[in-house]
Amino acid sequence: MRITRLLRFSLVQPVAACLILTAGILLSIGTPGCNTKNEPAKAESVMIGEFASLTGNQATFGQSQHNGLKLAIDEINANGGVLGKKINLMTEDDQSKSEEAATVVQKLINRDNVVAIIGEVASSNTLAAAPICQNEKIPLLSPASTNPKVTEIGDYIFRVCYIDPFQGTANANFAYNTLHAKNVAVLKDNRNDYSVGLAKYFDSTFTALGGTIIDETTYSNGDKDFNAQLTSLKGHNPDAIFIPGYYTDINLIAIQARDLGITCTLFGGDGWDSPELIGGKGKEALENCYFTTHCSMDDTNATVQNFVKQFKAAYGTTPDAIAALGYDAGKIMIDAIRRANSVAPDAIRTQLAATKGFPGVTGNITIDPRRNATKPLVVLKISGAAFHYFSTIQP
Repeated sequence: MRITRLLRFSLVQPVAACLILTAGILLSIGTPGCNTKNEPAKAESVMIGEFASLTGNQATFGQSQHNGLKLAIDEINANGGVLGKKINLMTEDDQSKSEEAATVVQKLINRDNVVAIIGEVASSNTLAAAPICQNEKIPLLSPASTNPKVTEIGDYIFRVCYIDPFQGTANANFAYNTLHAKNVAVLKDNRNDYSVGLAKYFDSTFTALGGTIIDETTYSNGDKDFNAQLTSLKGHNPDAIFIPGYYTDINLIAIQARDLGITCTLFGGDGWDSPELIGGKGKEALENCYFTTHCSMDDTNATVQNFVKQFKAAYGTTPDAIAALGYDAGKIMIDAIRRANSVAPDAIRTQLAATKGFPGVTGNITIDPRRNATKPLVVLKISGAAFHYFSTIQP
């Protein structure tokens, strides 16, 4: 008997024997109900992780992502779940901080034994977390991180949104051909991967079309005073100002721009897409301005309107594009698990890569060989303190 042998050995090495005995007993007892990455099928439910900016500078992004994703998971669970099991969504708040994103994703993998992870909206946060998922071979599906570097991290990293080369190009074409702006100024967040990347692709396309970037200056996310940058831009008398930033900064920038007498059109990307964009004086400052995003809730498509109806019933408010992307990400992830007929992470990864023509709220979604989504974008116009559909731009 093993314990007898260990006790006999303890006469010679009492401390070492005690340690071995303890380990032997623990191993013999085991850890019932504990699910590991190597044995996901033994779990009573399918563990899906989520990380999101539920608090901090991008809180409305994270809250929208979570609400959309939860709506999708609740719907699927109400219809029996997946592979005969309920889905258990484990959500962590990264507080809008890149370093916290890495920490909570490691926790979801090591502590919660999730088989896949959904998140984030902000590209900087996803870029911090994605290498961990790639190293652990846990599939990560981002709803809305548009920086091209995200999926370049590895073959376990996916997204359901378009990427910044397309969005930057679309904004440049919109400025040149629709706004008829020939001299554009750019104000970007130099500490934000999303903002820097979007400005880069805008600049190259706009100048190739024959336009001129007459001034380009920077700020840092969380700044409160933009008067120095805006005064510089005003001196160049731009036809329009491109601001590829997040809604919290855009609101203040627009108000201060108008206070300085800048009257030209302001426009930007999907980082603007939040009700807080037009909070307070922002509703007047941003009147008749534009931004590109992933879908419009004005779309009469039945899939969109059904989502809007269900979201309103669940949360009492109209969803935004980020909520729609969270919803689509949840549906696509569970669809991949269903097609894989397995909760093994490598099998899920294979089926995510095989996603073709999925009928999402944000359009029919096909995952290309680089694990990016091929899909159109929309331009929304801000008018009457609301966002209105303006046009659709195809890939």
